[in-house]
Amino acid sequence: MGEAISNSPAGKQAPERVYNLERMKLGLVAFFCAALPAAFAQVATPGPTARQNQGGGDDFGVYQVQPNFYMIAGAGGNIGVQIGRDGVVLVDSGAPNMSDRILAAIRKITDAPIRYIINTSADIDHVGGNEAIAKAGENLASDQGENQSGSKGGPASILSTEAVLDRLSAPTGKQSAFPVAAWPTETFFSNQKAMYLNREAIVVTAEPNAHGDGDAIVFFRRSDVIVAGEILDMTRFPVIDVDKGGSIQGEVAALNHLVDLAVPSVPLIWEDGGTYVIPARGFICDQADIVEYRDMITIIRDNVQALIKKGMTLEQIKAANPTKGFRAQYGRESGPWTTDMFVEAIYKGLTAKK
Repeated sequence: MGEAISNSPAGKQAPERVYNLERMKLGLVAFFCAALPAAFAQVATPGPTARQNQGGGDDFGVYQVQPNFYMIAGAGGNIGVQIGRDGVVLVDSGAPNMSDRILAAIRKITDAPIRYIINTSADIDHVGGNEAIAKAGENLASDQGENQSGSKGGPASILSTEAVLDRLSAPTGKQSAFPVAAWPTETFFSNQKAMYLNREAIVVTAEPNAHGDGDAIVFFRRSDVIVAGEILDMTRFPVIDVDKGGSIQGEVAALNHLVDLAVPSVPLIWEDGGTYVIPARGFICDQADIVEYRDMITIIRDNVQALIKKGMTLEQIKAANPTKGFRAQYGRESGPWTTDMFVEAIYKGLTAKK
């Protein structure tokens, strides 16, 4: 059976290893088939196996999802890595202080140049490595100077929704949140942006007003892998940043879209298959995991709505605990995103003037 991820405390250097999910799953299936035949269908699906073999959000590791697709965890938000004859396509670039480890991990997978970084949001743990990683890459053009290694072609391209560029930059004369080299070099206003790299269609879809105003999901169609960004976070309730355009309505709509895109491993449920979905943090999901997460968010939203209709104030609603049944698994009483903050974001979304 595959090697378990290191449980080294955050901040300590853990060895970067590549984990083949397929090998780990086959080992688990064989064990449970011998010991517990009734559990076979459950361990054959990707979600539960990934839960058991991936460490917490602070554990740095590399996971092979498909033959040409990897996930880097523990570097901020989860990072998607597609490799092939055209080079490397990354989805998100991690936290600013993790760029060296991310680049070292990629070089253990492939020597191909990094061509694209696709940002799913403007959050620092998704865009923090933009500058350093783009400079280490090489875009597909031939007339944009040299990258930091001296190769022609200039740094890797950075793609996002227009709203992400707005968040990272600033109006003329004002101080921007990030240096120019970290800004997206390609943006899109429409619902989708499609490209074809490494013999695969890559579809970037805007999910407006979910976590924030610049969310996107990235679907690698041949690999059958979706990178969901902050729309899906298996370690906590989703962060809905109302001040930056996020809303509970947009969050539910985005989760519904993920459910529609992901295909479960049916009717042959005992076979390893179906769409893999990489969340912002936590284990790799299948469609059933997304349905469960979506249903949980919908139930809490409806609970808050029912309490609003009873004339309760925000503080009364918080005290009524509309997250009951889910709080122990996804809730936080302290830190940057608490259960009360989540309930307040729902309340604001449901009571906002239309």
